[in-house]
Amino acid sequence: MHDILKETSLNINRRQFFSRLSTGIGGAALGSLLIPDLFSGSAGSGEAFLPGKPHFAPKAKRIIYLFQSGAPSQLESFDYKPLLRQKMGEDLPESIRGGQRLTGMTANQARFPLVGSLFEFQQYGQARAWVSELFPHTASVVDDICIIKSLFTEAINHDPAITFFQTGAQQGNRPSMGAWMSYGLGSENQNLPAFCVLVSKGKGNGQGVYAKLWSNGFLDSIHQGVQFMPGADPVLYLGNPGGTDGTSRRKMLDNLEQLNQMRYEELGDPEILARIKQYEMAYRMQTSVPEVTDLSREPDHIIKLYGPDCLVPGTYAANCLLARKLAENGVRFIQLYHQGWDQHGNLPTEMTGQAKDVDQASAALVQDLKQRGLLEDTLLIWGGEFGRTNYCQGKLAHNEYGRDHHPRAFSVWLTGGGVKTGIVFGETDDFGYNITRDPVHVHDFQATILHQMGIDHEKLIYKHLGRRYRLTDVHGKIVQGILA
Repeated sequence: MHDILKETSLNINRRQFFSRLSTGIGGAALGSLLIPDLFSGSAGSGEAFLPGKPHFAPKAKRIIYLFQSGAPSQLESFDYKPLLRQKMGEDLPESIRGGQRLTGMTANQARFPLVGSLFEFQQYGQARAWVSELFPHTASVVDDICIIKSLFTEAINHDPAITFFQTGAQQGNRPSMGAWMSYGLGSENQNLPAFCVLVSKGKGNGQGVYAKLWSNGFLDSIHQGVQFMPGADPVLYLGNPGGTDGTSRRKMLDNLEQLNQMRYEELGDPEILARIKQYEMAYRMQTSVPEVTDLSREPDHIIKLYGPDCLVPGTYAANCLLARKLAENGVRFIQLYHQGWDQHGNLPTEMTGQAKDVDQASAALVQDLKQRGLLEDTLLIWGGEFGRTNYCQGKLAHNEYGRDHHPRAFSVWLTGGGVKTGIVFGETDDFGYNITRDPVHVHDFQATILHQMGIDHEKLIYKHLGRRYRLTDVHGKIVQGILA
């Protein structure tokens, strides 16, 4: 009898053990659904990442990224190379080109004739930075910005190159930088999205931009960028349908939330909670968006600063002014895409128009943020996805030449958010082809941006399909030389 009771006791213990074990596993699984990064973190660090919390005190609270889509030529903007004029029409030495991969547009060219810039350059500011005559307004704020002339990338065509800058990978279906910021830091204003997107078209040959560039990828959909459109309805489908007032809208959302909560309790799918948050955000945005997008109340001196185009919805100038308003209202990441920089031919004419589109408003944004005390904790970035070759594509005629894609060396500028100002960082050779000092890879650039926002790029991790992902993949180092 004693043996029977003992065996029964053991069986009960086994049943309890397996029951509790299965409950524990289920709880852990549910926890990983509700908090996707519960068990992720820096490999080997033992530290869990907590979304919404910086890793250390940030220098910047928000980012405005003025992305010049299509790749502006560094040789007509900030990388002055007088040798190219002296050697106009001569072939690029093979020792300089070094077997670089070329696009299909110039790979079959018999010659690679050098072409110097048509435009004059002068030195400005304490760093005696060279700036093209195409950018007189930018030249006037050169002591407030940091020019990097040594950025490089592996991507050689527009789609993978832009995607690489925005998501850290050349293929799609990855979270964009703004989505990572939203996931990592959240929003400062609960009535506006953490990540907003503005798009403008230039006068030059334009490469299209597309929603995958502001996608949430495998992050919750609440982190996707929200595109603001020009016109009466800046955010699509935000307004109430005809015949629906605010009271009935609120009642409908309350009922819908109850249904979604029931569905969540049944399935445990965290995307259902994200959907509830999106509905609530859209409701709050019905009031906040019209107010923040109303530029009519801006004083005359601000309109004069940005230029008359800032009153034309959808222009680059209007988007720069709107970016400032979004920034001062707590939006974490504002991504502005300006299209039209793909000058394979007729570069002097097209780039003149493009520069006129962006120069005044870009400099105005620097000044406007500075006078409002926002520049010190706003990181402002200007630049494209790669540079342009020093050799000619198309006609060699001085006013008709074009330039092909050049990933080996190109220029960007940035300011605010703890970045040194009035400096030029990095250098290229006399041909403007290869970097000779302080190279900055795209992943280094991304790591530095995250660092200024208080994020360790090696710890901003999301586990997806068994792999730990991050914006900088397995690369990236902080560019200490540009940090104040």
